[in-house]
Amino acid sequence: MRDLPREEPVPTEMPTEIWTGRATNRAQWLLALGGCAFMALGIELAVDSAWTSGVAPLAMSVVGCIAAGLLVLFGTLAFVHVAVKVDNDSLEVRCGHIGLPRRRIPLSQIVGAEFVARVTPRQWGGWGYRWRPQQGTAVVVRRGEGVVLRLGDGHTFTITVDNAEAAVRVIRDRLRGAAGTVR
Repeated sequence: MRDLPREEPVPTEMPTEIWTGRATNRAQWLLALGGCAFMALGIELAVDSAWTSGVAPLAMSVVGCIAAGLLVLFGTLAFVHVAVKVDNDSLEVRCGHIGLPRRRIPLSQIVGAEFVARVTPRQWGGWGYRWRPQQGTAVVVRRGEGVVLRLGDGHTFTITVDNAEAAVRVIRDRLRGAAGTVR
């Protein structure tokens, strides 16, 4: 009796590995230093004030310098880098050292993913978490390659991340795998 070759069953499970990517903008550390300089100026004014024109202008100057310094410092540190994680259920984007702002997009809400060779802060009006009516939403931390996600509600979400082509490949594989298990 002969053994006939058996056909291997097609795996219906999605890949279990997690893809992670990251993008960093070292130039924003210079802006953070500028924020520190504003704070130092405010503290210097408060400690060693030689103002003779009154307390109100001095207080406004001190508060203004410290507030501007904190705004610049925390605003830039929040977008020094972005981390992207794609697992079986979702894509998660975390910004900065604290991980805020963050966004989690379930793969069920993603219709498609595209690689973009060049995303610039100029296209989006600067660095950070951006929204533009004609373009959608983006997390832009540097100029370079990125991923554009088309969402089921008609919106788009753009992320600058290193090795964006691999991210697109992984997202498309997960979307195909999810479509294959539903049918």
